[in-house]
Amino acid sequence: MKRSPHFVSVLLALVVTFTSARGADEKSAAASQPITKGQRVYTCGHSFHVFVYRLLDEVAKSAGIADHQSVGLSSIGGSRVIQHWDAPNDKFGSKAALTAGKVDVLTLSPIWLPDEGIDNFAKLGVEHNPDIRVLVQEFWMPNDEYVPVYPLQAGKGIDHNATDIAALKAANDKYCHDLEDYVSKVNKAIGKEAVFVVPVGEAADKLREKLVAGQAPGLKMQWDLFRDSWGHPDAPLQVLDAYCYFAAIYHRSPVGLPMPKALAAYKVVGLDKEHKVRPRGTTPVPNTPPAGQEISQQDKEKLNRMLQEIAWDTVTHHSMTGVRAQ
Repeated sequence: MKRSPHFVSVLLALVVTFTSARGADEKSAAASQPITKGQRVYTCGHSFHVFVYRLLDEVAKSAGIADHQSVGLSSIGGSRVIQHWDAPNDKFGSKAALTAGKVDVLTLSPIWLPDEGIDNFAKLGVEHNPDIRVLVQEFWMPNDEYVPVYPLQAGKGIDHNATDIAALKAANDKYCHDLEDYVSKVNKAIGKEAVFVVPVGEAADKLREKLVAGQAPGLKMQWDLFRDSWGHPDAPLQVLDAYCYFAAIYHRSPVGLPMPKALAAYKVVGLDKEHKVRPRGTTPVPNTPPAGQEISQQDKEKLNRMLQEIAWDTVTHHSMTGVRAQ
């Protein structure tokens, strides 16, 4: 039977659409498969990120990934990514490691807005290892607000307990939009999806939401997550960050893994005689923080599992992590 040109055109369009969709689904499924081989990880960042380097090694080894390798660390306080790229004489060896093709995963953490350092590192990494993944951290809001100005307002002295979670999430959404838009442009310039996002700030907001609702075992107030008003993280937030990176790097759920040492040793902050928060750290005062209050082992175990669940849920439901729940 003779087919009309219109019928043939429609049929061909359907075939192309189906084939493209199937190809995209297969690519997505492949990208989401658990990664069993240990990854060689290099980290560039500031004090809201560099602790992940040590914690990730511990978490990966506890998951049975004996060949996980921590191959290098570039740590610069309050740094933009371009400062790591411009380090004199490749001070931290980041370019040398990338040029030698010795890096499978490069983690970067801008301070506030992304910059051309991400572009430079991504291009160099892909040039020497086409399969490299560059993971950019979306961190939690310093001072609990999205005010991306320099110099940094580290001494502003906000009260984390007074932070409205809905307003915090709205601020985080604006920040994430700006960062994700930048990452998309980097991938377009490279010609492939090499740069991914690790939504730690979103995970932190979920934890704080549970904490305010009284659903975070052992934690009593938002200050329990921080060392100072600027937002330097204490153990629960550090561990949550590490679990997000474990999920993003290995495409595996961290749920059920042993408690990291940092969380096992963690003590919550106390209140002074006037019932004002007395956080550990240098900002704000006091100079002599109170002794931490112990959390029961049972609560720590429950908290550890909650951090794992939040990390996995957040990473698998974000469109730019490259990870989907199996």
